[in-house]
Amino acid sequence: MSGVKMPPIKLIVGLGNIGKPYVGTRHNVGFQFTNEVLAKFGGFFEPNKRFFGETATTHISGDAILVLQPSTLMNLSGRAVSAAISFYKYKPEEILVVHDELDLSPGSIKYKIGGGCAGHNGLKSISSLIGTQNFQRLRIGIGHPRDKQLQTPVADYVLSRPSPDDRILISQAVAKGIEFLPLIAEGKTEDALQKINS
Repeated sequence: MSGVKMPPIKLIVGLGNIGKPYVGTRHNVGFQFTNEVLAKFGGFFEPNKRFFGETATTHISGDAILVLQPSTLMNLSGRAVSAAISFYKYKPEEILVVHDELDLSPGSIKYKIGGGCAGHNGLKSISSLIGTQNFQRLRIGIGHPRDKQLQTPVADYVLSRPSPDDRILISQAVAKGIEFLPLIAEGKTEDALQKINS
């Protein structure tokens, strides 16, 4: 990844499902992250029908950044993202998508540029509707049920709430992502890759 350079971000998208049954579930850590972004950097979510979700404007390193939580349910997240980037003429490279990651253990967080969707339906929807996978991502580990010797179907696992211990680990990963978010916001790609992924 040496020499990789991405532009400063203009849009942060937290993936999740709206509604009380989904609050605090593993699949909603993208929402958890974007809520924490506003808690740290300022801003308030408001309904935005044009972008099929809730949006807020925050300021990181002096620059205004749009924060979006789609209200389309996870599998249709691309509708919200494509609407926002079409309206503002954002480039895909200027988007940071924050999502849960089965392939990472709770407490882990990785910064990734482009690549496949690893079966994540929210990422699949975004990629298909904006026509590329070349956007920035923060992958927040939630663990895999098989790694925990659980027979729970993956679809049920991601829609369930983590154990108290895992919840603490996930919150620590979110906090790490928030700490180094200014590096991504400023386009300091190599620093972000090194510090977040170490």
